[in-house]
Order: sequence, then C-alpha cells, then structure tokens
Amino acid sequence: MARGVTVSVEGLREVDAALGQLAKATGRNVMRRVALARLEPMAEEARRLAPDNPDTGGSDLKESIAVSTKLAGYARRLNRRSKSEAEAYMGPAGRGGAKAPPQGTQQEFGNKNHGPQPFMRPAWDGGQEALLDGIAADLSAEIEKAAARLSKKAARLAAKG
Repeated sequence: MARGVTVSVEGLREVDAALGQLAKATGRNVMRRVALARLEPMAEEARRLAPDNPDTGGSDLKESIAVSTKLAGYARRLNRRSKSEAEAYMGPAGRGGAKAPPQGTQQEFGNKNHGPQPFMRPAWDGGQEALLDGIAADLSAEIEKAAARLSKKAARLAAKG
C-alpha cells in the first residue's frame, strides 16, 4: 500500500488569522491554489526523473505525473475521512478518473525483476525546502488578492443597491 507524506508547517499564526477573516470556501480555495502552485515544480522534477518506457518510445509514467486536489480510486477511499481544510497531491495519476499506472510503485521501489529507480522521493527531497519556505509568502499574497476581490464585489453590490 502506498503511503503519503504528511508535512506540518508551524508559525503561520498571522496567515491563519487572515484566512479566518475570509469565507470558509474562499480560504480553502486560497490554500488549494498555493498548494497546487508550490507542488508543480516538484512534479516537473519527478517527470524529469521518471524512467522512459523504451517499448513505446515514451513514458506513460512521466505523462501521468500530476498535481491535483483529488485522488482517484483506492487512495481516495483511504483519505475519505480527512479533516484537513485543503489537501493537494502530486504523483502518478490516471487520466479521466482511471487508476494510476501501476508502474509508478514498481519503478520507485523496484520488484523481483529490477531494482528501484526512484523519481518521486528525489523530487520531494530536492523540492521540499522551497515548497515549505514559500508557503507563508504565497498564502499572504493570495489572501490579499482574495480580500481585494471581495472588496470590489462589496463595492459593486453597494453601488447597485
């Protein structure tokens, strides 16, 4: 069974307070946008490191690496009861709701026929510091943008009514 990596970022009290002033859905969307943007460089690195499939001249594995807020299949059932405000995932994913390609786990950890060719863990190891370091700044910027949009909307509604 594949396991996810859980990361906790502490020291974001001001950001949390600012998120608390937004509507719950707006705050969740802000967090999702930041998470997706911050995970994309890691996904690019994982695509670069993923082995090619010499039989097809390409790699379904490389093409399947995605960043999303949704999980498919078995992994979705495992995370169904999550109480997080926002979650984002990066890794091999199926297209159009299909299962993730099975070669992802085989390549990462190896099997009896070939040794491991890790691509996800090195991408995480190389990108986690940048991801974590930039979250607070990105969240602050996104919160300001969301607040500006809400102010414009309130002004527009006040002018109409």
